[in-house]
Amino acid sequence: MRSNGYLLLVEDEPVVQANNKKILERRGYAVKQAFTLDEARKTIVEEAPAAIIMDILLPDGSGLALLGELRRTMNTPVLMLTAMGTKNDIIRGLEAGGDDYLTKPYELPVFLMRVEALMRRASLIPDALAAGPIRIDVAASKAYLDGEDMLLQQKELSLLQQFVQHPGKIMSAPYLYEKIWGQKLAGDDNALKVAISKLRAKLQDSGYTISSSRGEGYFFEET
Repeated sequence: MRSNGYLLLVEDEPVVQANNKKILERRGYAVKQAFTLDEARKTIVEEAPAAIIMDILLPDGSGLALLGELRRTMNTPVLMLTAMGTKNDIIRGLEAGGDDYLTKPYELPVFLMRVEALMRRASLIPDALAAGPIRIDVAASKAYLDGEDMLLQQKELSLLQQFVQHPGKIMSAPYLYEKIWGQKLAGDDNALKVAISKLRAKLQDSGYTISSSRGEGYFFEET
């Protein structure tokens, strides 16, 4: 499915919907609205959006359920916009495949900054990436090695995409963590190390690996 450039707002509160639609249209964005998961699904099937701004608590279910469905077939950038703001809520939203997470109430300049970043991400996502026998189908959120599905988890896929897009570039742990997990690295980087270790194992016999430079970060190179 190809994007036609519009923003989809999935939100059941009429006042929030109306205000955000007005604000975004004044900024020049084309906007479509959905007040339920069912409406959102129908809109997405009819014409894929460039990006989605989505609440979690909706009348007919959780926005996380829809996000999970999307991530099986699409890599459309998604901003979760919700009153659910605990640390665990944010982790669940990002682990489910959300690109960003903003809690209500929020300040207008912050909201617009997040939307602009989301749309930049949408315009920069290519249809496919490749390195030797590795091919990433970005739209389908799948990676293949010699035509075989690598069966990557979402974080592994996002990491591989970063590395394939920037071969040879050293990327620090804080940079990668913020890119993939959507938040600043606080404390140890064990989650990143585990994901990279798993990805390295799945890259065996590909002719490529993820190397590390002590004190600097990680980079993608041919073996």
